[in-house]
Amino acid sequence: MSRYPWLAGALLPLVALASPAPAQQQSSSTAAADRDDQGEAKPPRRWRVGLGVQAVPSFPGSDSVSLRPLVDVARARGDEPFEFEAPDESFGFPIVRGGGFEVGPALNIEGSRKPGKLGAALPKVSTTFEAGAFVSWQLGESFRLRAEGRKGLGGHDGWVGNVGADYVARNGDAWLFSIGPRVTLSDRTFNRAYFGVTPADAAVTGLAAFDPNGGVQAIGGTAGLLFQLSPSWGVYSYAKYDRLVSDAGRSPVVRQLGSRDQFSGGLALTYTWGGGRKAR
Repeated sequence: MSRYPWLAGALLPLVALASPAPAQQQSSSTAAADRDDQGEAKPPRRWRVGLGVQAVPSFPGSDSVSLRPLVDVARARGDEPFEFEAPDESFGFPIVRGGGFEVGPALNIEGSRKPGKLGAALPKVSTTFEAGAFVSWQLGESFRLRAEGRKGLGGHDGWVGNVGADYVARNGDAWLFSIGPRVTLSDRTFNRAYFGVTPADAAVTGLAAFDPNGGVQAIGGTAGLLFQLSPSWGVYSYAKYDRLVSDAGRSPVVRQLGSRDQFSGGLALTYTWGGGRKAR
């Protein structure tokens, strides 16, 4: 999941409709997709939808949090467990798979910073839609590496990326626990938007002028827990911590008006149906 996991639910219909086709063609394609290489029928699909609430930093460097919806959508076939997704990963789906590797698009939304939100007349940074790509590598059943890079379209207009590793312990779909370190990187454009202070802004706000460079923005970690209460109902929760470092951590915007400590957390109720699978 990303900082805005509800993006997955919002974009899922668009993904499904991305390649429209006549009804007869769609029916033939669906029938083919539901059979394996030997022509045998595949097990029916199962779906899991989670809905809840999360508290996340209002914007990078903020000392306050905002409440936002927490939505997650997953699917699998038959007795196949749902694929692991880290709580803080951006919305995406693999378009290339092989040898434990996956590559695909990564989409996210970064929160806006409004004038006066920090108690100073700093420039507004609009809500930013971020688009890019991810690559992940599954190292056995219990370890996964993932990296993603995204370009801001509007808002901060910069590049931001994440590199992380996860240790995963699970009992099928009955329960799943994950934990791992995170490193966030951002370029100079991103850092100037959220952490910079121009001479003109310094004259108005009283903050020292500051022109940050790009590099490592934050170091932290994420943990998540999924627990099935019954074959249909379950709970999902996560906690995330980031510590702003380098120029982001040295910024007078953060030191005097915000916080270097960035906390996130969420709780959701999940519902699973289809496939005839029971939690065990």
